[in-house]
Amino acid sequence: MNIAFFLTPKKDVICLTPNSTMRQALEKMEYHRYTAVPIIDEEGRYVGTITEGDLLWMLKNTPDLNFKNTSKILLKDIPRHMDNKPVSINSNIEDLISVSVNQNFVPVIDDQNVFIGIIKRSDIINYCYKAMFKCIEANNT
Repeated sequence: MNIAFFLTPKKDVICLTPNSTMRQALEKMEYHRYTAVPIIDEEGRYVGTITEGDLLWMLKNTPDLNFKNTSKILLKDIPRHMDNKPVSINSNIEDLISVSVNQNFVPVIDDQNVFIGIIKRSDIINYCYKAMFKCIEANNT
């Protein structure tokens, strides 16, 4: 099954840019209760994903950094500890199962490498559950 069916489109995804500040990331994550947010550049290309962990490591490893001065730190200057590679919109849902094990969502790009949305891990799990349930029902008939 093509992943377009499961896509949460870009317009419905909270994103940041490489020039967004650490404070903006913290505030968006808190407001939306997210643990990770995609980073999209000015051309609409997926750059990476910033996580709560990335922000915490930055806070821990930067002397004198506190919440007040997080507005001086740009996301492009924060090391990211996970490399969430995007998938093509032409991928199949089955291709995403192993990718989704370690991340909350899988970024999706088009043929020009432009970010078009995400596939949530919960949608992948629901798909797998339904497929498994159908298989069990078929075997019981």
